[in-house]
Amino acid sequence: MAAYPSIDDAFKALADPSRRLLLDALNERSGQTLGELCAHLDMARQSVSKHLAVLEAANLITTVRRGREKLHYLNAAPIHEIAKRWITRYDQPRVALADLKTALEATPTDTPSFVYTTFIKTTPERLWQGLTDPAFTARYWNITFESDWTPAAPMTWVQRGVTVAGDGQHVVEADPYTRLAYTWHSFTPEWAQAVGIDEERRARVAGERRSKVTFEIEDLDGEQVKLTVIHDDLEPGGVLAGMISGGWPRVVANLKTLLETGEPLPDTRVR
Repeated sequence: MAAYPSIDDAFKALADPSRRLLLDALNERSGQTLGELCAHLDMARQSVSKHLAVLEAANLITTVRRGREKLHYLNAAPIHEIAKRWITRYDQPRVALADLKTALEATPTDTPSFVYTTFIKTTPERLWQGLTDPAFTARYWNITFESDWTPAAPMTWVQRGVTVAGDGQHVVEADPYTRLAYTWHSFTPEWAQAVGIDEERRARVAGERRSKVTFEIEDLDGEQVKLTVIHDDLEPGGVLAGMISGGWPRVVANLKTLLETGEPLPDTRVR
């Protein structure tokens, strides 16, 4: 039975200075190819590839195929686990890991994609339900969706009593239990008022190109699922990139906790 990466795996991967340099490079600009990353280290391409394999096995990076290229993204999920186990629990915010957590959570705002991977003790069917069933999404996200979840089908968002619908909000891909993609919602004045965003910021994010989120679901052994969230088509240097880089880890953590324990995290007020 396959086991998903543990905190021990993350610590072991972080122990090597070359791998930390690779993480530094991805922290500066996520979504780099092997060739681009090789430029940061004075070592053979094969050695860099082996280091990247260790980081990926520890879930510290996530890879995404874009045509013939394989892009590498920093993944903060293990750092969240380290923070939960070794920082928050003992209330020592000034230890070195706190600085590491801050660095690895920071997603550059000039990157057009945000990628986040976690492992959940559940089934693909249950996870799919967690992503599409209004009764589920309301519990861990405080958002519900209205859609028949077929390609090109329209989507309606309901958040804090505000309904957001209209052109541009639709399902892009829907392969049940494997892959789901949809465009991000419109930023209406009513929505902004409900979630506490001022008009100046709302106007800025509303002027950015419409982005898309994709959920990739990989069944590992019938009891564990690998979930990768890819939010792309982001405006380089835009407002939304900064908003979702902090929001998605909280959303996914709430979803994971709900699926594994039956209860969401105490504070589910995620925008």
